[in-house]
Amino acid sequence: MTTTGPRRAPWPDPEVTMVYDAHRHLGVLPAHPFYGGPAVNPDLNARATIRELIADLDAEGTERALVIPNYGVPDPAIAFSFNELCVEAAATDDRIRAGLWVSPLARDADRTEAALRLAGEPGVRALKLSFLLGGRPTDPACRPGLDRIFAVAAEHHLVVHVHTSPGAASDIDEVGHLVDWYGDRVAVHLVHFGGGMSGHIKLVGSRFFDWIDRGKRIYTDLSWAIGFAPRWLADEIDKRGTGHDRVLFASDEPWGDHPGECARLRAAVGDGELADLVFRATFEELYG
Repeated sequence: MTTTGPRRAPWPDPEVTMVYDAHRHLGVLPAHPFYGGPAVNPDLNARATIRELIADLDAEGTERALVIPNYGVPDPAIAFSFNELCVEAAATDDRIRAGLWVSPLARDADRTEAALRLAGEPGVRALKLSFLLGGRPTDPACRPGLDRIFAVAAEHHLVVHVHTSPGAASDIDEVGHLVDWYGDRVAVHLVHFGGGMSGHIKLVGSRFFDWIDRGKRIYTDLSWAIGFAPRWLADEIDKRGTGHDRVLFASDEPWGDHPGECARLRAAVGDGELADLVFRATFEELYG
């Protein structure tokens, strides 16, 4: 069997409302021997050019998108190198908003300062943090970098995107400190809603709603979430009457799956007011 390249989503059904995507990536990474295996490129749909990105948005029915540098290989210089491409994408098409890759690590200080100089560029709406490439929120050596990043976010009214996943430096117990320390004055977008069973249960069980009740500017998306989490979160939002304006659709392409993420979240939130907020209105409020 032969193929002509990565598959694209079909053109959207005209009966389906177009969506706003609050988290996807731009840039092609080099092959890497993940987990001790051979060098591979698992992010099959990674795009190197703005033209390819726009073609994907059209094919999916994605009306607006926040685009962030692709990352994943253990070389932060690669992620930093895509910052200007994302800014250019936002300048090219008004449907696109840009996020900038930053790091609180002292070894990345010069590159982070260069990234932060782009914070005032048209279309920039977010700063992206991930501890997958080193550091942790509670490491004292990271605190000056974190203070600097969140200060610039406050100055330019930017959202700070933070990767979450179970265990280690991205666990919600670690990342949650960022909400406690900075969430009064900066919007914090917890990507992947905790990233796994423990994070989902901690967040839906109380923590997500406790932060909202305390006035924290907390937002999230459900990309990569385990199947029960979207419907449980939607049910809890309905019961509590809060949190409906803090959840966004995100595909996490090319690491996620746009059609699958969209279908799963639509099944959880239905087609009423909550769906309109999740798929469109909250993005417009936060990133528009």
